[in-house]
Amino acid sequence: MKKLVFTVALCLVAGLSFGQKKAVNAAKNEVKNDKPNLEEARTQIKAAMADPETKDGAETYYVAGLIENKQFDLERTKEILGQQPNEEVMYQGLGGIMPYFLMADSLDQLPDEKGKIKPKFTKDIKSYIAANRPYYINGGAYYFEKKDFQKAYDFFDTYLEIPNMPMFKGDKTMSIEGDTLYPQIKFYAAIAASQLTTVDGVTPEQKEQGRKNAIAMYESLKGDNYKGNEVYQYLCYEYEQTKDTVNLIKTLNEGVQKFPEEPYYLLSLINQYIYSNQNDKAVELINKAIESKPDAQLYDVLGRIYEDRKETDKAIECFQKSLSLNPDFVEAIGNMGRVYYNRGVEAQAAANEIKDNKAYTEAVTKAKEIFKQALPYFEKANKLKPDDREYMTALRSIYYTLGMSEFEAIDKKLNE
Repeated sequence: MKKLVFTVALCLVAGLSFGQKKAVNAAKNEVKNDKPNLEEARTQIKAAMADPETKDGAETYYVAGLIENKQFDLERTKEILGQQPNEEVMYQGLGGIMPYFLMADSLDQLPDEKGKIKPKFTKDIKSYIAANRPYYINGGAYYFEKKDFQKAYDFFDTYLEIPNMPMFKGDKTMSIEGDTLYPQIKFYAAIAASQLTTVDGVTPEQKEQGRKNAIAMYESLKGDNYKGNEVYQYLCYEYEQTKDTVNLIKTLNEGVQKFPEEPYYLLSLINQYIYSNQNDKAVELINKAIESKPDAQLYDVLGRIYEDRKETDKAIECFQKSLSLNPDFVEAIGNMGRVYYNRGVEAQAAANEIKDNKAYTEAVTKAKEIFKQALPYFEKANKLKPDDREYMTALRSIYYTLGMSEFEAIDKKLNE
């Protein structure tokens, strides 16, 4: 009796195994139909993937890839015929192909019972992947437009990674040498990865990975001579966001060397030194840059450093040089006014400490003379930027201190 039960069990297992192999063939045959029932084919192949006898078979995953490829192909054919394809369905199919084909290829490389490797599907898989490769660009663009930046990145990245797959080793048709699209798609992939970090609902882990992917793409673009200036600036932005000051300063220094006409790198580098209290380095860098090319903005920055150091005579000298190069440079005009204004405030405070009336009056008069020095700068700055509250506030204070009739008008404007 036990022997009989055991025999029946064996027959049952064999029957199930045969059934799942049959399901793989049925799914494959369904794909060959002109109007296939792809959902039915997926149901059959998923059952085969779950069965111990067929879940590790290369053919199972190969057929799964064929099903997704068929979905993509049906919609792409509409596009070729000038009909409107369902792009969502088309790119869902394209996105589903690669994981199955890669699994099928890896299983196809395993040795058989005799220890020999005899791949059955790799040749066809290579053919499908090579034919589909350009469409990953289209898919990336589609998802980018939909603001699904993760999928956009994945599609662009798939296009980039296909030539590096082991199955294409030595295949000259997949060489990226001379492929002008390759660096362009890297750039798009980097943008997509960076944009991912701006989307609501993205987890901190996804944001971190997005930054890492963007940085890796931008770094790899450095030597590609594609949108070099933009690449370096975007890379600096990513390092700034990740607070990686070491790589930020390194990249800014590279940018200064590669793009000497672009002020972004030099000014950003100077700011980094200032923010990190390395003012001596900032001054050295500014002076070196000014030696080769005098610049109003650089003189203005240098003046602000000296102002922070309380070296106001040097600050005034720098602001004057800045204005000699650009008389309407409003920041330098306002900075010059501020230096004199602060001197006036200090002189007024010192006067208030004097007990002797005569000496006090003389000190107040001197303070007012200093405020008069600040006045024309703030008036010009206010004329150039009439809605700037900082300039208006300074003017109101000076007009009040000097007893000028203009006080009422500017006080009213500020109150409004």
